[in-house]
Amino acid sequence: MSPSIDQDSAQLSLSSFQVLPVTDKDKQAQFLDVPAIVYANDPNWVAPLRSDVSKKFEVDNPFFQYGRLQQFIAVRNGGAIGRIVAAVNDRLIERESKKIGIFGFFECVDEFEVAQALFSEACQWLKAQGMTEVRGPIDLSTHNNCLFLVDGFDSPPMVMMPYNPAYYSTFIEQEGWHKAKDAYAYNFPLDKPLPPEFEKGYQIAIKSGVKFRPLDTKAGFEKDAISLYQLFTKAFSNNWSSTPRTQEEFLEEARSLQSLVDPDVFPIAEYQGEMIGFWMGLPDYNIALKHVKGKLNWLGILKFLWYRRQIDQGRVIAICSLPEFRRKMVPLGLIYLGMTGGVKKGKPYKRAELSWVYEDNFPSRKLIEASGGKIYKTYRMYEKSLV
Repeated sequence: MSPSIDQDSAQLSLSSFQVLPVTDKDKQAQFLDVPAIVYANDPNWVAPLRSDVSKKFEVDNPFFQYGRLQQFIAVRNGGAIGRIVAAVNDRLIERESKKIGIFGFFECVDEFEVAQALFSEACQWLKAQGMTEVRGPIDLSTHNNCLFLVDGFDSPPMVMMPYNPAYYSTFIEQEGWHKAKDAYAYNFPLDKPLPPEFEKGYQIAIKSGVKFRPLDTKAGFEKDAISLYQLFTKAFSNNWSSTPRTQEEFLEEARSLQSLVDPDVFPIAEYQGEMIGFWMGLPDYNIALKHVKGKLNWLGILKFLWYRRQIDQGRVIAICSLPEFRRKMVPLGLIYLGMTGGVKKGKPYKRAELSWVYEDNFPSRKLIEASGGKIYKTYRMYEKSLV
C-alpha cells in the first residue's frame, strides 16, 4: 500500500464517527465519560459529580412523570467524543402553548462535524415526537444546568453554574440556531461598603414591621424549606422557560444543600410570621469540588473536606421579595444583610457572584447594579425551528 493511501486511510479513521442512542450500561458509561475528554486540558473546568448526572437518567427521576428523553453519543474507534440529550418537557409545552422540545447535556470535542451530527440527531428525534421548535441548552429543566457561556472564559464557574468551551457557541450558530435570550453573572467585590441607601432600606423595612433572620439549618430546616418552596414558586412562576417543580423535587435538592449553607449569607424576611423574601447565598463549593474530579468516594470526601477551607467567595443564587413588600424596602434590606453577613469578622469571603439574571429583567438588574455589581460573564440560550 502506498504512503498516500496510508495517509488517506489514517485521515478517514480520524474523521469517521457514529452517533448512537444510549441503550445500555456501557453506552451510559461512555456518555458520562465525555466531559473528562473535552476538558482534559482546561484549567477552569470543574467536573460535576458523576453520580448527580447519572441520577438524572434513572427511572425514579420525577422528570419521567411529565417528560421523555433520548441520550445520544458520538463514537470514534470505540470511544465517545461527544454527547447530547433530546427531551420533551410536557410542562414547558403546556406553559408556552407550543410544541417546543429541548436539548441539554451537550459536550463535544472541537470538531464541527461531530457537533453538527449530534444536533441533527437530537432535532430528528424531537421532530419524530411532534415538536416544531427546539430550545437549549437545558438539562431537562432550567432548575438544572442550562445556558452556554459565551463571554467570560478566564475564570472557573461558581457552584451550580455552567461552563463550556468557547467553540460551543460558534458551532451552534454555524448550525443556524439563533439567540433566544442572554443572561448575566454579576461580580461583587466585598472590599467596598454598600451605598448608604441599602442600610437605610434595611431600617425602613424593620420600622415597617418586617423581621429578618438567618435560614434555620438545624431543627427548623424542613419548615423553612417548605416556606422557601412556596415563596419561590409564587415569586418566580412567570420566569421565562421555567416550569414548576413539585414540593418534593424542591425539598430533595434543598436537603442535598442543607449541610453546605452558611446562614450568615442566607437571610430571610418575614412579615407577621410569613416568609415574604430571601437572599439565597451559597459558598462557592466548586473551589473544593475541583479537586474531587467528579467522584465523591471516600478519597473524594477527604479532598472535599480539606479544600473547602480554601473557599473565599460565594454565589448569590436569588434575591426574592413579594411585590407588595418592595415598597417596604425588603430587597434593599436583604442585600444589606447578605452582603454584610459575608464580611463579618471571621468570614473568608472576598467577593460574591450574583447569577444568573436574564438580560430583560431590568428591575433586578437596576437594583444589582446600584449595589455595585458589574457584569463579568454572559450566557446564552438558543432556539431553532424544526419546521
